[in-house]
Amino acid sequence: MITESLALSDHAPQSDTPTSSVRNLWYVAHTRANHEKRAHEQLLQRSIDSFLPTYLSVRRWKDRRVRLQVPLFPGYLFVRIPLQERLRVLEIPSVARLVGFNGLPAPIEDNDISSLQRASSEGTARPHPYLTVGRRVRVIAGPLLGAEGILIKRKGNFRVILSVGLIRQSVTVEVGEGDLEALSCPPREYQNELATAEA
Repeated sequence: MITESLALSDHAPQSDTPTSSVRNLWYVAHTRANHEKRAHEQLLQRSIDSFLPTYLSVRRWKDRRVRLQVPLFPGYLFVRIPLQERLRVLEIPSVARLVGFNGLPAPIEDNDISSLQRASSEGTARPHPYLTVGRRVRVIAGPLLGAEGILIKRKGNFRVILSVGLIRQSVTVEVGEGDLEALSCPPREYQNELATAEA
């Protein structure tokens, strides 16, 4: 066990500060299916700083409606540890791994966690499909309700390309990310428009 922890600490990501391996940073822990709450409780029992963002969901069962606190990100929670102590997290049976790149856990910015904590405590956080540039979307609010197009980003703002196939013309319209829902992948005919719009 000691050899394993020494070997793992040799591969820790380097930082500008010499104390990066002992600084408490936020990491994403991937849990076993439906074990987010159990993992959170086990982490707290071991005095490991853990954050499980949840939201209130009303579920309809056969004979009644039930209000439940459910994880905002199913299968994930956040832990704040020095990188050298990651084995303390991985020893918990409900935790599958720490999310990262090339086998090393990737830290999350403190301000991102602070925003999530505020939104979760205020009860304003709700799950939303992850939207990427180039994705086919539908407008679900506002004057363009029901319109479908391709999501692009120009000068820091989200825009949707709306196309009229019959006359082979398109326009872009600025929209809020919260006013969109993801659809299937873009058809080939839109890929040239997307490449042109991003240029």
